[in-house]
Amino acid sequence: MAGVDIRIGVTYSPREIDLQLPEDADQDDIRKQIEAAVAGDDLILWLTDRRGKVVGVPSAKLAYVEIGADSDSPSIGFGS
Repeated sequence: MAGVDIRIGVTYSPREIDLQLPEDADQDDIRKQIEAAVAGDDLILWLTDRRGKVVGVPSAKLAYVEIGADSDSPSIGFGS
């Protein structure tokens, strides 16, 4: 099983944030984290990649999030 790939679009930024989460990352848990961050205006979505790098994105700046393993990634979109 390959790790979980995450692609995050940030409003007003031309670049995306690409992360590779550990192989044992659960896509359902990740989705729940994203939904919880989006539910609050002042929350930060924190994710840790497979190398231990921690990335935080303010939920108000999330444009979209794609979650998937390798290239087969269903997307979840959020508008601002």
